[in-house]
Amino acid sequence: MKLTSNMEDYLEAISFCANTEGVARVSDIRDMLGVKTPSVTGAMKTLAEEGYVIRAPYSGIQLTSKGRRAAEEVKKRHAIFRRFLTQVLGVNPKTAEDDACKMEHAVSKETMEKLHAYLHKIAGAGEE
Repeated sequence: MKLTSNMEDYLEAISFCANTEGVARVSDIRDMLGVKTPSVTGAMKTLAEEGYVIRAPYSGIQLTSKGRRAAEEVKKRHAIFRRFLTQVLGVNPKTAEDDACKMEHAVSKETMEKLHAYLHKIAGAGEE
């Protein structure tokens, strides 16, 4: 299954909401994404069936290694777009954050690699 933009958002949210043991609560994911609990529950069922998360009743949600890799990739794309929008184009941080969230799902791997290389070249310092 190819991940949809919604599923990528859920993986990213789990990654951000996870506690020190790597467990995220449905309520935290719901609140972060601004959706209803049944939406989170349905998404977690699908992600579990596809091997991205482990869900245990009353224990929370954990990313599998496959889920962690996917979440990290989404977070990386998001950070690259946010950086490009703020540092290169001068977009205000709030708008850049909102736009990066939309853009991270719609770009090809080639474009993402070129954008990352461009940012690395002009800024010189550090990986996203």
